[in-house]
Amino acid sequence: MRNNMPLTAKKTNNPTVMSFAYFPHTDSDIQEMLQRIGVNSLDDLYADVPENVVYKDEYDLPDAMSEQEIRRLFGELDRKNRQLTVFCGAGAYDHYAPAVIPAVLSRAEYLTAYTPYQAEISQGTLRYIFEFQSMITELTGMDCANASMYDGATAAAEAMMMAMAATKKKTRFLVSETLLPQVLNVVRTYAKFNNIALGTVKQNDGNTDLESLKAELAAGDVAGVLVPSINRYGIIEDLSGMADAVHEQKGLLVVYADPSALAVVKTPGEWGADIACGDGQPLGIPVSYGGPYVGFLASRKELVRKLPGRIVGATTDVDGKRAFVLTLQAREQHIRRQKANSNICSNQSLMALYVTVYLSLMGKEGLKKVNEMSYGGAHYLYDRLVETGLFTPVFNRPFLKEFVMSTSLPAERLQQALLDNGFLAAIQTEEGYVSFCVTEQRTREEIDRMIDVIKSV
Repeated sequence: MRNNMPLTAKKTNNPTVMSFAYFPHTDSDIQEMLQRIGVNSLDDLYADVPENVVYKDEYDLPDAMSEQEIRRLFGELDRKNRQLTVFCGAGAYDHYAPAVIPAVLSRAEYLTAYTPYQAEISQGTLRYIFEFQSMITELTGMDCANASMYDGATAAAEAMMMAMAATKKKTRFLVSETLLPQVLNVVRTYAKFNNIALGTVKQNDGNTDLESLKAELAAGDVAGVLVPSINRYGIIEDLSGMADAVHEQKGLLVVYADPSALAVVKTPGEWGADIACGDGQPLGIPVSYGGPYVGFLASRKELVRKLPGRIVGATTDVDGKRAFVLTLQAREQHIRRQKANSNICSNQSLMALYVTVYLSLMGKEGLKKVNEMSYGGAHYLYDRLVETGLFTPVFNRPFLKEFVMSTSLPAERLQQALLDNGFLAAIQTEEGYVSFCVTEQRTREEIDRMIDVIKSV
């Protein structure tokens, strides 16, 4: 065993040949593959990639290490990380995840099962997808749900595509400007490349404005409207009258919801929505450098054949025992691709399982408790910030766990001071507000410590 091995890769004279021991292809393998596809070098494979984004240096990869050395290396890297106390939201929330979840996820019938085309060998996967769908419908107040989507943003975009397909010849779709920016950006991208005219519904005092909605609907040709249940400012939106206004114009109402909050606020079904969507990350999925996420998409039963992806149903086998099968698969493999409502051909199955286990463990009362604790902590922080004299409320609207403030402090200086003291907080919005979020993970002691830091800025 060698000690103090360098963290640089071996160089070769031939730029098209890799000599790393852990790469499986030999030089002759590479040359044979290049010859078969008709190119002279590996570089030719990337000829269409712009030069300014091509990495031309050597990869900083280590030589082979023993398990002991690998553990030591990663231990050193881990010690460079900083453990921060999170007061950020904006679509990614630091909720508690029971420790038993990873143990359940690692069971062989869940972790190793192939995508469930063959029901006889995929009952474990089919069962939890069915349970996921059932729990999503109960949370949202809708009739049916699909297996899962990639994330909340793509779920919102697919909801738009559903509305366009369901209303056929209409070409416009409306989106509230109170929607999370990252969700809005993905919806815009889908709209652009599907020739959908995207309109905006204005906000009034932090809430989607009903009069603005009616004005946009009056212009005609609207397939659907996307509004949030809890919006980018953390406000619990009042969606009164919106479903009626949209339905009068033969359109569909889509509600983007925080599924965790649906335990204590009105569900999309109660608001009269036709489609509900959102991200399942608040249901215990840890935040980790931008992922993973899992989108959910549910609808009224009349729209079930417009749902993208797959739907699992319950049946009985030849012995009369309960079993699970794929009942609907609106996928490009089964129909003409150009005629498909969606080309989604997979799902975030493992994260759907995560959500399913979390909801099973928490139950209705557990979810209510999570929201009660988050509400209490958020309003305590809100009051403490106002007491400093450095922050001013922006909106006079109800909020649950997240809110925005105006501040006399320079936002970047505030963020840096908090970061230097171990707090991740005060996200700056496009309008120049700062955002704070408190979940059940945060304590009053942590809030008080953060307030002390803010006072010293």
